[in-house]
Amino acid sequence: MSAPANGPVTPRGALRLALVVGALGVVFGDIGTSPIYALQTLFNPADPHPVPINDNNVFGLISLIFWSMMIVVTIFYVMLAMRADNDGEGGIMALITLIRRHVTRRGRRTSLVLAALGIFGAALFLGDSMITPAISVLSAVEGLKVIDPTFEVWIIPITAVIIVLLFGFQKKGTGAVGRLFGPIIILWFLALALLGLGGIARNPDILRALSPTYAVGFLFDHFHIAFFALAAVVLTFTGAEALYADMGHFGRRNITVGWVFLVFPALLLNYMGQGAMILDSPANVDGSFFLLAPEWGRVPLLLLATVATVIASQAVITGAYSVASQASKLGYLPRLRISHTSEHEIGQIYVPWINWLLMVSVLTLVFAFRSSAALAYAYGMAVLGTIGIAILLFFYIARTQWHAPKWLVLTGGGLMLAFDLLFLAANTTKLAHGAWLPLVIGVTGFTVLVTWQRGREIVTAQRDRLEGPLREFIARLHAGEPKVAQVPGTAVFLNRGAETAPLAMRANMERNHVRHAQIVILSVETEPVPRVAEADRVLVDDLGLAHDGIIHVTARFGYMEPQDVPAALRQVKSRQSEGRKLKLKDATYFLSTIQLRYGPEPTMANWRKRLFIATSYITADAADHFKLPRERTVTMGAHIEV
Repeated sequence: MSAPANGPVTPRGALRLALVVGALGVVFGDIGTSPIYALQTLFNPADPHPVPINDNNVFGLISLIFWSMMIVVTIFYVMLAMRADNDGEGGIMALITLIRRHVTRRGRRTSLVLAALGIFGAALFLGDSMITPAISVLSAVEGLKVIDPTFEVWIIPITAVIIVLLFGFQKKGTGAVGRLFGPIIILWFLALALLGLGGIARNPDILRALSPTYAVGFLFDHFHIAFFALAAVVLTFTGAEALYADMGHFGRRNITVGWVFLVFPALLLNYMGQGAMILDSPANVDGSFFLLAPEWGRVPLLLLATVATVIASQAVITGAYSVASQASKLGYLPRLRISHTSEHEIGQIYVPWINWLLMVSVLTLVFAFRSSAALAYAYGMAVLGTIGIAILLFFYIARTQWHAPKWLVLTGGGLMLAFDLLFLAANTTKLAHGAWLPLVIGVTGFTVLVTWQRGREIVTAQRDRLEGPLREFIARLHAGEPKVAQVPGTAVFLNRGAETAPLAMRANMERNHVRHAQIVILSVETEPVPRVAEADRVLVDDLGLAHDGIIHVTARFGYMEPQDVPAALRQVKSRQSEGRKLKLKDATYFLSTIQLRYGPEPTMANWRKRLFIATSYITADAADHFKLPRERTVTMGAHIEV
């Protein structure tokens, strides 16, 4: 007996395990590699504000690291923020969507301000998506110097090759990437835990650092040291926003299970093990991570760490896909070509344009900075800015939509925001040392996003006026205005919906004075399911006038399906198309396009007009996207000035 058409059914338990393993390989790589350099950076004598090594400082820092991860990652992201999802999608763009979806007139101004902050946070995250792969891969390849110093001249070329291969592999999908990287990262976290336990055995007193009194005492009793140390402590939870942004790829439950039962315990044990070793042998602070291993295990550990830090790039890369996809749907970016790579998780996507943009940006940073140390000070600013904005948006949603008690929102949100702002203030002391970079990237990204959104509003308003109401146009045509000659055949006009008349249809009749015997106005909708049953593929409307040869068809596709318009039209029955079968063999397909021009009207600043027009060129090609036959596709439209 043949297998079912949709393939074998995956057992639920096996699927759940696969998604958890995939989440480990994709989501936790960034935060999971921080132990390699975090404590070493904190006590680095070359730092502009080094932390002196003594018992109080070590206990205080280990305690501060533990409670920072607990507050930022476990409490805020895992327990709170990940409950605020937009149809399974997470990240700042999901929070913006929730705010915009439930905006009221009374809270409109507040919502607009928060949405603007959210867009800036999304732009900061895109900046993090450029910096993280550069610093992660560089730090990994720089480890080759430990094996043989003569490899130093090969660091930049090897880094560039790895980055190209990493981004080239993305088209396989995050599920495939996760299956490849997942087992390696599991081995990595087990190694972190075992190394940490070995370190704790040297000085079990380090377990006292679990008490928050050490973190509080370090902050208040040694504030002149602790304040500057916060700029490096943030390295221990970089990647926290990626957990939330990647929620659509693997689901909230799978990410939570991975964090609670493996990642967080392994990280905590390793940081405490390093702290115990530093207490026991302060001279071992340089390279404290590798010195946790016995001498025979350091080369294998170095190789595993190299692979793990390369994998660390994956969390922010996939998070950038999610942010870009949601930004496009919200109107902050043009229509992008998006490939869905899983039938089980709608959020597993690949965005080619974003992928290659990130690759070029990461390579540029590698060749410009040439070392991970040069990029280190730029690392925390984007993360903290994104986290702070996410806190504001989340607690606003909790108050206005979930109706959480005001005292709880003010207390909880205020404490978390104050915690983040303290870290952010510490990082401003590193502006001259590289922290300016994510701010520049964030401002640039924010400018592009809001400029496209504003320009789109201007163009949509003008396009609506040019198109006019569809039913009114059909009624005028039925009454003989304009006068047109009817030619045999079928014309298919793709349109945004059923409210306005397609520009190509209006131009064909008003300028060419011709219409086809059969006219189909077609709109495409993407449903939040992998596949749509053929019986539900099309919805047909005669637009209120039967037997005039004009119908409106809504073609519905699942997110995993190619949007094949000709194939969908073959599902239209004769009884749905006014008793006549659509003649699609020689049908002509019309696309309505807009040619943007620079205009004198003060709609936007002149430089923003030029930026908007330049951004429009990345829009995905509609004919390829909808599988239209090139030889029978006609593009018609109008010029619009911005």
